[in-house]
Amino acid sequence: MRSASVYAALAFASSFGCADEPWPRPAAVPLQQFVAELDEWREYRRYRLVLPGPGPVTWVGLWELHAGDAAMGADSTLPIVLPGSSSPRLAGTFRRSGAGVQFQPAPGAGVRLADGTPVSGALAVASDRTDAPTLLAIGSLRIRLHSEPGTDRLWLRAWDEEHADRETFRLPQSFAPDTAWRVSARFDRFRTPRAYRVADVTGGSQEYRSPGELVFRLGGREHRLAASADSTSRDFFVMFWDSTATTTTYEGGRYLRVPLPGADGWTVIDFNRAYNPPCVFTPYSTCAFPPPGNRLELAVDAGEMRAQLGGSR
Repeated sequence: MRSASVYAALAFASSFGCADEPWPRPAAVPLQQFVAELDEWREYRRYRLVLPGPGPVTWVGLWELHAGDAAMGADSTLPIVLPGSSSPRLAGTFRRSGAGVQFQPAPGAGVRLADGTPVSGALAVASDRTDAPTLLAIGSLRIRLHSEPGTDRLWLRAWDEEHADRETFRLPQSFAPDTAWRVSARFDRFRTPRAYRVADVTGGSQEYRSPGELVFRLGGREHRLAASADSTSRDFFVMFWDSTATTTTYEGGRYLRVPLPGADGWTVIDFNRAYNPPCVFTPYSTCAFPPPGNRLELAVDAGEMRAQLGGSR
């Protein structure tokens, strides 16, 4: 089940060694259990991709909000053109002043809040980075203010609760499951968290904070990946690029979630769970690209492949 590149990596490591000190291996997992858990993870991933709101498959619009007014509706001459034949010609107007955003509904537009309450007057709009983001409803469309870390840019994101692709969407093909791509990683904590700015698919940039690096060994050498997390995180978020991006995986790199380390400072990276960023599935994303330091000198033949290579496992 192991790929040729992994066999070569293991052979190289056994011949020359990675370093003098021993490197722990992850706790063994029976192959049947490993595959079953990976299949379960992929099923949940599909569910999240088509879940209205967080699922990029359901997104139908993304508009950057600049200072001043921006009218929204089905009228094609407006700055924010809503899709769908049931959208009102003019739904209302957003006004941005600094970081604050207000929405003024148009008379008779039928704009409501998530709980069905009609929006009848000026409304302060909270972004999805707050504990209680504002959700506007127009028919089956939902609209929310979106922001990203380390930037003052704001977007409106729209999705369709009844998106036709929800039932037909299939995950991209993945590499065959391989336990060789489960590796022990040591967490090297920085003295103080570091901020790193990365480019994103919109042509802008975002800032991520990293408390430290994940250090692992493959291919006869040590590799490091900056991991993003804050005090409330339940796992690490990692963006990485490897040489398969020139052939079989998404050109912009992939994402990973990695468990937080135990008391001994160690965790396990499972590259079988490397996944595509949202921009693979929709043009209405703001996803970030990996930082330069997270470019691996390694072909990671594991995890999700390019969407156009198609099919599901």
